[in-house]
Amino acid sequence: MAQNAQRPKIEYVIFDMDGLLIDSERVYTEVTNELLAPHGKEMTWDIKAGLMGKPEREAAAHLLSFFPDLPPYFTIDYYLDIRRSMQDERWPSVRPLAGAIRLVQHLHAHKVPIALATSSLRRNFELKSSHLGALFDCFEGRVVCADDGLIERGRGKPHPDIFLVAAERFLKLDVGQGEVQEGHVSEKQKEVRAKGLVFEDAIPGMQAGKRAGMSVVWVPDANLLSVGGETTAVDEQPDLTLQSLEDFVPEEWGLPPYDPKS
Repeated sequence: MAQNAQRPKIEYVIFDMDGLLIDSERVYTEVTNELLAPHGKEMTWDIKAGLMGKPEREAAAHLLSFFPDLPPYFTIDYYLDIRRSMQDERWPSVRPLAGAIRLVQHLHAHKVPIALATSSLRRNFELKSSHLGALFDCFEGRVVCADDGLIERGRGKPHPDIFLVAAERFLKLDVGQGEVQEGHVSEKQKEVRAKGLVFEDAIPGMQAGKRAGMSVVWVPDANLLSVGGETTAVDEQPDLTLQSLEDFVPEEWGLPPYDPKS
């Protein structure tokens, strides 16, 4: 991780949501393990690491592949339906993670263009965010969800599509389509992409940001690192790794510094 590298001057910022801005990953873990427990199963963090950042159905299929001896009724649809009802009861209790409100409000106050790109379904986003106006009102509707129908071919992370849609549709930037290495991305579009900063907590999301040609600040859960959830197994590497959003220093990236009193 390039902790001391020369930083590019950032002109816009795109955030992931689950596990980065809010503690919703806790709910996913609790509910899933409550469903698995009667069958003597558990979603450990080494399993969970492979689910993070994936679209809902793809993540569910990956999870259940670890438990082939579950009863026949325990299908992907069964799991998602029961999990959804249990989660819905808990989403209003999720809280912002450390540093999230301060950073998002700071960028918004200084008119830095920001957007949110989440693998959550739109209905889930609404349930998770409706009680957290101090955080999510700052995005002013600039939110891309997995099921909005805006992502090319419905490709989730680690493909960069969701970040590119956020930049183009909501921030009105000409970033083109596809990975930055692909030949049809123009030099001008690459320059625009290089001015963007992505905040992510999951490895697939970090990969997606790098494949978009943007800088990435990776804020992984300590539990992910404890099970070997490092980035050594993937080609892409974050530009900066932090333990918390509280540790982010905006002026290192050419962004307005925090007010010392804030």
